[in-house]
Amino acid sequence: MSILKEIVANKQHEVSQRKRAVSLLELESMPNFTKECLSFKEHLLNPEKLGIIAEFKRKSPSKGIINANADVKDVTAGYQAGGASTLSVLTEIDYFNGSDIDLAEAKSVTSVPIIRKDFVVDIFQIAESKALGADAILLIAEVLEKEQMSEYLAYAHEIGLQALIEVHGESDLEKLPSAAQIIGINNRNLNTFDVNLSHSANMLNLLPKNVVKVAESGIASVEDYLPLKQIGFDAFLIGEFFMRNHNPGEACLNFTNAIRGAITAAKGKPSGL
Repeated sequence: MSILKEIVANKQHEVSQRKRAVSLLELESMPNFTKECLSFKEHLLNPEKLGIIAEFKRKSPSKGIINANADVKDVTAGYQAGGASTLSVLTEIDYFNGSDIDLAEAKSVTSVPIIRKDFVVDIFQIAESKALGADAILLIAEVLEKEQMSEYLAYAHEIGLQALIEVHGESDLEKLPSAAQIIGINNRNLNTFDVNLSHSANMLNLLPKNVVKVAESGIASVEDYLPLKQIGFDAFLIGEFFMRNHNPGEACLNFTNAIRGAITAAKGKPSGL
């Protein structure tokens, strides 16, 4: 069994237990459920920002412990101060050491949109995400059927959430709903965890023209960011690169400053050089 299938099987079991503890109707009656979400899409396209989705995670199945002692409030507030357009918070427990509390605490100290990063296998989790205060959810094409993708996205939009739809292979593109607004190409193969930064560039032209295009995983330098930006990516999901630092927020600030510096320097070059 691949690690992805193992995670999905574990998640299905976890969700079945959660559904016994609280009903969909109870989730829909919680205070956050009626609150208007911040627009993930608009913040990613803000021309004054760099389209950075800065991610909080303590560990991953491929890398093990990344930053076990990171404080979610300190890190996410630091990300926002460091110029992140939006935030991503892992809530998966067993493989990423995340929690629903992390999302709530990040929300309490920031004012930019937050995506709940988890493995959605049931529509229940979408309602749960809204009740927790998320502004957006992740839908991974590789773990959902085409009909599920359309149903889950429609429900997310109905309750005011936006969705980042993640694809990896070309077969995932066949599952894209026509209502998709934000699509991410993951440079990490979720079955082998191999990262190939050129993968997103190679698949870019296969995406619908009118969606926000996100490059995910493996971005760790100005030299990684700028070529992806120049060929048409709007946003960039960065997690491990920031989280491996003692101060992830400071790492985010240094990264955005370096990008702005490189852009300014390029504009100042005489033509022909």
